[in-house]
Amino acid sequence: MKNRIITISREFGSGGRTIGKQTAEKLEIPCYDAELIHKMAVESGFSEDYVKESGEEAPGGFLTNAFTTRAFGPTNGDLLWEIQYKIITELAEKSSCVIVGRCADYILRDKADCLNVFIHANKKFRAKRLVDVYGERDISPEQRLRDKDKRREAYHRFYTGMKWGYAENYHVTLDSGVLGIEKCVNLITQLY
Repeated sequence: MKNRIITISREFGSGGRTIGKQTAEKLEIPCYDAELIHKMAVESGFSEDYVKESGEEAPGGFLTNAFTTRAFGPTNGDLLWEIQYKIITELAEKSSCVIVGRCADYILRDKADCLNVFIHANKKFRAKRLVDVYGERDISPEQRLRDKDKRREAYHRFYTGMKWGYAENYHVTLDSGVLGIEKCVNLITQLY
């Protein structure tokens, strides 16, 4: 496979989705984020909301591990993981692109020429961004950040066995709160 792929993993509220989309626009290559959810929903028959939510939860919650889940057969989450794996692999084979989230860094680790990026920022920056950009007001932004990050971390660890957000697992980690969205886009574009 000769396509160059950028994978963007990110903390909730750090701007990773925006950075991914702007990077793709600048490089004039496709960006896959919500499009992945749509493709998974079509292929699985599940609703997009269900696919989105289950894509950030380890099957069975904290009392389950890979052994106990597999002992009782595949879960809906396992089936969605297989579909996700297939779709991400096919997209990487098709053309150079940016893929946001969905463990793409892990899925493509031995299959593609990837630049794996992790976007993070401090909680104050992310909480402010949640309110300013998304209008999050139902529960405290800080609580929403903790919950979402905890779910992403558990999902990533369950399916990859890797520590989510651990710098050693990525080629570059960028603090969007310090650097800003535009500078992160410019840096990733230069590294591409």
